[in-house]
Amino acid sequence: MTAFAVEKLGRVPYKQAWDYQKQVHAEVVAGLRPPTLLLLEHPRTITLGRAAKPEHLLLSEAQYRAMGIELFQIERGGDVTYHGPGQLVGYPIFPVGRQVRGFLRRLEQAILLVAASYGIQAYPSPGYAGVWVRREAPVEGWPDLEEKLCAFGVAIRQDVALHGFALNVNTHLDDFSLIVPCGLKDKGVTSLEKILGHPLSMEEVMERVVAAFAQVFPSFAKEPV
Repeated sequence: MTAFAVEKLGRVPYKQAWDYQKQVHAEVVAGLRPPTLLLLEHPRTITLGRAAKPEHLLLSEAQYRAMGIELFQIERGGDVTYHGPGQLVGYPIFPVGRQVRGFLRRLEQAILLVAASYGIQAYPSPGYAGVWVRREAPVEGWPDLEEKLCAFGVAIRQDVALHGFALNVNTHLDDFSLIVPCGLKDKGVTSLEKILGHPLSMEEVMERVVAAFAQVFPSFAKEPV
């Protein structure tokens, strides 16, 4: 049975984590290490995937940098995404062949299990990758608002995945107003903290994520590093 390793890296600057991801990816491709799940946080960062549109950045690059927010154009799928403290980022460097869509569905399933473990009714959307919750409309007659709890964006190189998911745990949600998150103007963003009404232990959430991955990827067994 193949095992997956888990590395908890703490808060890591995006470029440093990106470089490390590529190193781990090369080692997994070469068979020098088992499939590896990297769990970490980033400082305030905006990334632009392959489908990103310039108009989804609401400020200039200079304005973002003046606020201490770095920008990166990267090779994952998807549009504009925000990362910051309190958000759990997961990079499952797993061999998945060419099954990008199936891999995304399994990532969604893992996060749905994490949400359910907190009593949250979340769901995937057929049209948009991600895990969502529905907030009741503040005014009767208005449509309920869909809010994204977890964003996904992956790339596959040499049959092994890069990038992964960004789960809002205790994330400062006001920072999402600096972009059009994932290019979706009519959707909201939420976090576990906002839904449950209190901050959560990141260590506890990471343990639930690892347990969910072990369930959803049954060919991989947890192997601590």
